[in-house]
Amino acid sequence: MKTIKSIFLTLALSTTGITAQAAESTSISAPKQVAGYYHHQIGNTQITALLDGTNYLNPALFKGLNETQKIEILKKYAAVNDKGIQTSVNAFLINTGKQLLMIDSGAASCFGTHLGSIYNNLKASGYKPTQVNGIFLTHLHPDHVCGIANNGVANYPNANLHISKTEYNYWLNPNTVKKLPKDKQIGFLATVEKIKAALAPYEAAKKIKLFSDKSLRFGDVEFKPSFGHTPGHYSFKLKADGQDVVFIGDIVHSHSLQFEKPETAIEFDIDPQAAIQTRLQHFAQYAQDGQLIAAPHLPFPGLGYIYKHGVSYQWMPLHFKD
Repeated sequence: MKTIKSIFLTLALSTTGITAQAAESTSISAPKQVAGYYHHQIGNTQITALLDGTNYLNPALFKGLNETQKIEILKKYAAVNDKGIQTSVNAFLINTGKQLLMIDSGAASCFGTHLGSIYNNLKASGYKPTQVNGIFLTHLHPDHVCGIANNGVANYPNANLHISKTEYNYWLNPNTVKKLPKDKQIGFLATVEKIKAALAPYEAAKKIKLFSDKSLRFGDVEFKPSFGHTPGHYSFKLKADGQDVVFIGDIVHSHSLQFEKPETAIEFDIDPQAAIQTRLQHFAQYAQDGQLIAAPHLPFPGLGYIYKHGVSYQWMPLHFKD
């Protein structure tokens, strides 16, 4: 039979243990998010979405909607955010079994430290940068092209770059800036410098392959003109084993505002009306066809379907598959 002293000793030890556990539980640190990659299989081809990071856009950048309309739409999609309109910056790998192709490359350091994770996420996903042998650039905005190089060195030294000739000439022809309004010229030239820096090691290695607006495909990749956001903007369609996916590029920047009101332009559109018409035409076609699409600025992994709902559309993300 226990003595009173032993009972008190047992209670004291138990209480000390509880107190220690409570103290320990209050100091549990939150781990960082897992690496940003997602594998999706179509037939024998693997598509890997790579996250560069999360960006926030000022609502004022979206044109054609008043403040009240924007707030109502954002509330409907539970997308109200004090930081702005949340967007992802994504790129995609295509593993055909014989080739490793890449669609866009992210921003690297061109927009700050909140972006620039694609290179490391590619390695985390199980691939090596030296395995990439072809990069298709939907257009040359820095958040799509800066990721191909770092401090003058090619991140993907064995890859050829495939760029629309119209797009290349628009940004790199010295006469383009002369045609722009004075208030647009400084920003344009700053963008051109980032583009030139990214392309430089590939130019030196003669690895830039320009395709004309009359080109239809390269291997299993079909070229789909989607002009407006930039003059030489292209989407790319991959067919594999009876299935296909379209890498749409920047025909859309918001899964809320521009699906609810697809006639909403964004400040970055060089030809807003052409960009709107491209979005309306492509959305209608993809919704009708039940087309799987891959988008650089829809919520990561940016893979899913477009569903038509009256005069509006809805983004239907791909269901997770292990």
